[in-house]
Amino acid sequence: MKKNRQDKILELIARYPIGTQDDLIDYLNEHGYHATQATVSRDIRALKLIKVLMEDGTYRYILPKTQSGSADPAMAKLNYHKAYADSILSVAYAMNNVVIKTTPGMASAVALMLDHTNHDMMLGTVAGDDTIIVVTRSTEESRALSDSIEAQRR
Repeated sequence: MKKNRQDKILELIARYPIGTQDDLIDYLNEHGYHATQATVSRDIRALKLIKVLMEDGTYRYILPKTQSGSADPAMAKLNYHKAYADSILSVAYAMNNVVIKTTPGMASAVALMLDHTNHDMMLGTVAGDDTIIVVTRSTEESRALSDSIEAQRR
């Protein structure tokens, strides 16, 4: 069931401009797959889907692949970093916490990127819709992480 649902998700994001988990749930329901938000969220992570800003100003889930559909690790990394940098609005730290404000709907994607790139500085991340809280071991690590994130945004 999980594999079938995830295959359907890949088919749906290739066919439709799906920009939110709610949209994805609606499309899944229309195609006979009943899934909760938590399930869809886990599927998105398992499939390594990313949300990117399209030329028309909307967001959409995609696989990190080229336009032609062939796997391209360099392009995937570029898309990931572009979405990451473009989505962060502000970064602030206090003691061993870093608070990151993102564009609406992008906190999970940015948190995932952080989890994959800054794991040695972080104890963990918690993402909402447009805010991420990162817990580090110390004020010094929070400052270093904040500086690193700011540098990547530029």
